[in-house]
Parts: sequence; C-alpha cells; structure tokens
Amino acid sequence: MAAEIPFVRDLTFDYGKVDQVTPLIRRVIAENPGPFTFHGTGTYIVGHGNVAVIDPGPLVDNHVDALLAAVIDETVTHILITHTHRDHSPAAEPFKRATGAPVFAQGPHSLGTTWSDVDRTASLGADLDFQPDHVVHDGDIIAGDGWTFEVVHTPGHTNNHLCFALQEESALFSGDQVMGWSTTVVSPPDGDMRDYIQSCRKLLDRDDATYWPTHGPCITDPKKYVAALIEHREQREVAITAALQAGTNTIAEIVADMYKDVSINLHAAAARVVHAHLVHMMQTGRATCDGPPTDEATYEALGE
Repeated sequence: MAAEIPFVRDLTFDYGKVDQVTPLIRRVIAENPGPFTFHGTGTYIVGHGNVAVIDPGPLVDNHVDALLAAVIDETVTHILITHTHRDHSPAAEPFKRATGAPVFAQGPHSLGTTWSDVDRTASLGADLDFQPDHVVHDGDIIAGDGWTFEVVHTPGHTNNHLCFALQEESALFSGDQVMGWSTTVVSPPDGDMRDYIQSCRKLLDRDDATYWPTHGPCITDPKKYVAALIEHREQREVAITAALQAGTNTIAEIVADMYKDVSINLHAAAARVVHAHLVHMMQTGRATCDGPPTDEATYEALGE
C-alpha cells in the first residue's frame, strides 16, 4: 500500500493579514487562489527590525501594499526567491523599488539541461523577465540580523528552484518543492522528474524540523512527508509502466485512464506530469518512444 500524504485542505487566514506563525516568521497570503496555488502565495517575512522577505509573489497590487505595510517600520535587507514562476517572483521588482533591498536567487528562469530540446520554447507560468541582483548556490549562507539561511538547491519543479533553511528555527522554506496541500506539478521542459525525485531524496537526508511551503500550511513531520512524496512518484511510474504494457501508449490515453476520477480541468496539468514521468523513465532505461519525447509521441515500456 502506498504511503498516505497528509495533505491539509483548509487553512485559516485573511488576505493581506500579517500572521505571526513562529517567533521569527510572519506570513502574508496573496489573493491569487487557484488550482495550482491553493488559497494563494504565502510570502514570508523573517526577523525583526532588519528582515528578509521570501517570495514576494505575483503582481497583485494589494499584496505588494500589504507587504510594504507589514515592514513599514523595518528595513528589508534581503529579498529571497525560491524560483521564477509568476506566482512567486514578479512582485520582487516593485517591492525592491520600494524598499531598496537586493534580490537573491539561483538565477533567471532556465529550461534546464537534462532532457530533449523539443518544445524548449514552452515554459508554463514562467517569469521570464526576472533577474536577481545576487546569484546564490547550494550551500551558500545568507545571514542577517538574528537570522541565518542555508541555500539548498532543489531543481526539479524548475531548474532554478531553491529552498532556504532557517538555522535558528530548524525550518525549511520549501517553495514548491514540497507543498502542504498537493503534490508538485513537474512540467517539461523547465521541470525535470529525475531532478525532482533526487531533490526529494536530498531533503530526506536533512534534519529540518519543519517546512514552510509557499502554498499550504506548515509541515511538521517532513521526513515522513517527503518519503511519501517519493513513494507517490514511484507508484505513478509503476502505474504508467502497467498502462504501457497493456497497450495504452500515448500521454492522452494514459491521462484519460489514470486520472478518470479527477476533474477534466486538471487533465492538462496531469498530462505535463505524465510527460515528465515518461521522460524520466526514458532517462533510466524503462521506456522508449517513436521519436523525440513529445506530447504526441507513442511510448513503450522496456524490460519486464
């Protein structure tokens, strides 16, 4: 039996309200609810007096205004970006103009290097205009007044995805690598399933006590939670292998079968995830297709 992922479908909040969730961490949720954002983007303010802000979020004026009001008597010294999707990074620019704080990220949006060049111009939801002031790398330390972050590079959801580990509270800001309400969409070409699973295993080797995702509530048992996410991905590939062996050989057919109990409105996202799984299975010698690994290709299972 597959491990159960303890998703939380409810979260008490008011848009624009500053919620003190731990002694060092405050959260403000943007009014951008949707099928991929849950109730909205959770922006985090860390510290007191001289503060860091993580994922200013989408270009929603009332959210930027709420963030500026939350730090009106403080100095923002760092703006940290987990990754460059439009619900995470675009508000960094107006927030930077208003506060003067520099922006730290792994880099601009990248389509990665680990899969076919086919359809590399497609980049669902990407903030292609984003440019950081400072590029940071795995293991870098970002320190401020009473708070210290370790940078943890976790490619997979996007190639430039970062998590930030707050040493003073043994807390990890997990962005979209680990969400509190749903599994993560991994969509080629900027998403890579092999990288995503490897990044999950990397987090599993860490000893962070809690996770604060950008979407959803705090995760209080992260090792069990991440182990369940890995098992979920492995079980998906077992099911895809069975479908291929049974003669269900296109992404559209696999989605229609595997996601028949899921709203049709989510089938396009499911197709992107199935595509990512098939590319991963090709990378690891468990599947092949009749040409480049496109949405329209015909796939076959390899091996027993």
